[in-house]
Amino acid sequence: AIQDLGYTAILAEGADHVLGWRNPNYVYQPAGCHKLKLLLKNYRLSDDIAFRFSNHDWSEFPLTAEKFAQWIHKTNGSGEVTNLFMDYETFGEHQWEETGIFAFMKALPAAILTHPDFRFRTPSEVAAAHSPVAQLDIPQFMSWADVERDLTAWLGNDMQKDAIESVYRLERKVRASGNPDLMKVWRQLQTSDHFYYMCTKWFADGDVHKYFNPYGTPYDAYINYMNVLADFEQSLGKTEKTELASVPESPALPKAADPVNPLAKTKPVAPAKPVVAAKPVVAAKPVAAAKPVVAAKPVAPAKPVAPAKPVAPAKPVVVAKPVAPAKPVLKTKPVAKVKTVTRVKAAGKAKKVAPGKSAAKAKPAEKAKATGKAGRPKVR
Repeated sequence: AIQDLGYTAILAEGADHVLGWRNPNYVYQPAGCHKLKLLLKNYRLSDDIAFRFSNHDWSEFPLTAEKFAQWIHKTNGSGEVTNLFMDYETFGEHQWEETGIFAFMKALPAAILTHPDFRFRTPSEVAAAHSPVAQLDIPQFMSWADVERDLTAWLGNDMQKDAIESVYRLERKVRASGNPDLMKVWRQLQTSDHFYYMCTKWFADGDVHKYFNPYGTPYDAYINYMNVLADFEQSLGKTEKTELASVPESPALPKAADPVNPLAKTKPVAPAKPVVAAKPVVAAKPVAAAKPVVAAKPVAPAKPVAPAKPVAPAKPVVVAKPVAPAKPVLKTKPVAKVKTVTRVKAAGKAKKVAPGKSAAKAKPAEKAKATGKAGRPKVR
């Protein structure tokens, strides 16, 4: 498709899993193409400038123009071109002016050109000057982010996938609204940085993500994004309601049924069926309402004779059952305490008394307790 658009070259990441044993310093061609040239980034030399230039922990720090030029010259004989691809934001944002990045770039061309075999060319000039050494088949998506050089920097965890799927689900509603402001916001919500901030990678890649992340954690980035998306969806819903409310008043309704919602073509036809409204003739059937004769059946309620049965509640005689509590006779059971005979058993002589007789002998003790005399019971 890109070749059909007239392009002569395409730039891509020289990822190891794509190249295998091959060298990124040659011109290649995408599989299936016969005109388009493929220029692959030398990510090691490019990242030396883009990411490691101001890293004080890097073994090659500080990086000078002369040192870097020597590394470039060493590729002579092992390739035809050295592609240095990096973002514009490398200069001044990722690498601040205080790091010396601008002075480095100013001195670099002259340092490289000290070798007679090297010169600078644009991608179009390189594509015209060199033939591809081989075709490369790259069926999977590729990027120049992180060690994997794939899309995991943006779609590597469930938060990222949920966020991007949620914003994609709104496409039909946004396009149907025809509102240019909503369309602009929806596209801005698809900016890759939103999902990049949600990355949860660790080690070296995690440090890079953390460096460019304005949020404290990837989870904060996800929560903030989903809240913004929810507000946007509410605004989209309000717009839809407003449009629906104004549909009957719009004489140009058929025009709304173009590319956006083909069903809109059939909807205006429905209001043309007000003929159905002519069926209020059915309302003339209030004759059925004349059947309130049935209402004459209130004769049935004349059976209040039944309520005369409250005679039954006259059985409160059951209440007289509180006589039962009159059984406080149980209180007389303290006689059990008269079993002080057990104390008599402590006398030791009780051992000669048969168990059956001990109860009989205890009776005088009960009488003594009843008269209040605490005489000592005699045991024979």
